[in-house]
Amino acid sequence: MKKVALSIVLAAGLATYSAMAADMATKAPPAPPPPPSPWDVAITAALMTDYNFRGITQSNHNPSTQAGFELRYTQSPQWQYYAGISGESISFPNRAAAEIDLYAGVRPTFDKLALDFGVWEYWYPGGTCYGNTIQAGCLPTLVNGNVAKKNASFYEIYGKATYTFNDQWAAGIQEWYSPSVANTGSVGWYTVGNVTYTTPSSWWGSSGLGMYISGDLGYWSLGKSDAFYGDGALFGFPGISAATAAAGDPYKSYWNWDAGFGLTYKAFTLDLRYYDSNLTKGDCNAFTSSQSGGGSNNITAANPGGTGSNWCGAAYIAKLSFATNLSSIK
Repeated sequence: MKKVALSIVLAAGLATYSAMAADMATKAPPAPPPPPSPWDVAITAALMTDYNFRGITQSNHNPSTQAGFELRYTQSPQWQYYAGISGESISFPNRAAAEIDLYAGVRPTFDKLALDFGVWEYWYPGGTCYGNTIQAGCLPTLVNGNVAKKNASFYEIYGKATYTFNDQWAAGIQEWYSPSVANTGSVGWYTVGNVTYTTPSSWWGSSGLGMYISGDLGYWSLGKSDAFYGDGALFGFPGISAATAAAGDPYKSYWNWDAGFGLTYKAFTLDLRYYDSNLTKGDCNAFTSSQSGGGSNNITAANPGGTGSNWCGAAYIAKLSFATNLSSIK
């Protein structure tokens, strides 16, 4: 009798376990995580000892700051659309308050080849006109005789291509075009190539550190300015006729280059870099209308007054930058 009772208890227990197991098997599996959003925002900020653009200081060799945001929509691994805004502190001849960059474009990617096409607006609000007193509201020339329009804003359209050979080596080329560089009337075609070497991550272990070495070589093909920047005869420069002055200054096309290395840690980068160009002080002064230029012996076809500027010479610049995505800090 005891054996029969024991058998009944065991059978009941097995039946209960089987029922529980059956109930467990019928429960719905946990829901998969939602797919990542195609929208993201890139955030950047930087401190630099000098703001250099294509071999020319934009901050009169003084420190500069930068901050920016870029909205991104990644349609697929091959296609990303973006629009951004960035601001930099500058020191321009027309006393513009800042440089505000507004840009938008598309980035197609095909395996190791990354492309980028877009348009970029350089906006310089708060400027003052110096030099052409015929225009209403335009003040006399700067102390060194240079002139500057109130509005130096302009735009460029661009195309970029970068090929990543492996985890260490990448090379690229870019082309930029503007119908009126810095609103001077001069057409500009800027071509630049670059090479980057990134050290293997195994060098640094799990420290989060990294390092790269890179260099750029560019050529800016420039045309003639408009009459505003060709009015040298109006200010008594010898040997320059009014007709020649009115035709505009023939800006000197030039080469520029930079080379340096960067140390990275998570979202931070410390970049140490050398910049230079082959512009003489006279041609640099003609192109930039530098408010800090001086002298009278730097006479060129575009610079009959002889004032010279050091804005285009050698510069050694340190830059500490921060870059992350909003999706990374949620």
